[in-house]
Amino acid sequence: MTESTAIATDQFARAAKAAGDNLRLSILKLLGQGSFGVMELCEVFGIKQSGMSHHLKVLAQAGLVSTRREGNSIFYRRPLISGQDVWSQWLKMTFTAIDATDALDAEDYRQGLAAVLAERSAACAEFFSRNADAFREQQDLIASYDQYGETLEALISAYRGNKGYALEVGPGAGEFLPALASQFERVLALDISPQMLEQASAVVENQQLENVTCRLGDTGNLLADIPAQVDFAVANMVLHHVPAPKTIFADVAGLLKPGGTLLVTDLCHHEQNWARESCGDLWLGFDPEDLSDWATEAGLSEGQSQFLGLRNGFQIQFRLFHNE
Repeated sequence: MTESTAIATDQFARAAKAAGDNLRLSILKLLGQGSFGVMELCEVFGIKQSGMSHHLKVLAQAGLVSTRREGNSIFYRRPLISGQDVWSQWLKMTFTAIDATDALDAEDYRQGLAAVLAERSAACAEFFSRNADAFREQQDLIASYDQYGETLEALISAYRGNKGYALEVGPGAGEFLPALASQFERVLALDISPQMLEQASAVVENQQLENVTCRLGDTGNLLADIPAQVDFAVANMVLHHVPAPKTIFADVAGLLKPGGTLLVTDLCHHEQNWARESCGDLWLGFDPEDLSDWATEAGLSEGQSQFLGLRNGFQIQFRLFHNE
């Protein structure tokens, strides 16, 4: 047995042993839905922090979880898998098998997860409730629409797919709605914040965008009403406000017609923790690989990508994904 073979064998054995525990299987399945902090995991699974930290340490040492810092907090997640080596293939197959189990089906777990996501949603909703009038000013601290809107609108103008029905998830102050309205027959602006939707509605009224409809709700609600009816969907600078960003990809994939397209514009990962308090950000941007992985898992294929660096150090990514 060669040294490399011995190392690989030891790695697989350690990982298999780490995953061979009912609670750790449930943790790994949950992390397939997104990133979670230690205290959030404690709330979901109803155990003390010391016990959860032990399980996470075992999983981390086995290479089954990784960490990412979001400001002053550490979040746990599944490792990004980009290689084609034997270890990467084993991880993919293992996570696929775990996702097919009933590891999270216990009612207590479901209630705990719902509570955690509700807390995230409440924090975001409370911010927009308090700061809707000043949102544009606060957003300008990171990236004003004037800084990246031209690039965004150029992508829309270059779009050659069906231009029947467009969806904007989280239109915010409505700055992008006129461009969508000029390119598509019908546009739906969807937002969970009544205060922000009121601002988007004002833009629709003031600019007489007769083909734009504003609706209060989220993509999950919409999916139940209009599956496979959308030609083009856009989430513009919204994912970093969403409690579980991965769900947007899954929901939109169900909303898109065959041949439809999703455009995601968002920040690349950064370390500016002040954005949480000043701008209501739940996440400090995303690695491009995150968006690629979420799209792939949702059944979307990756298209054109562009990146725009801003003078204040932030970087914006423009990503197109297709429902083929």
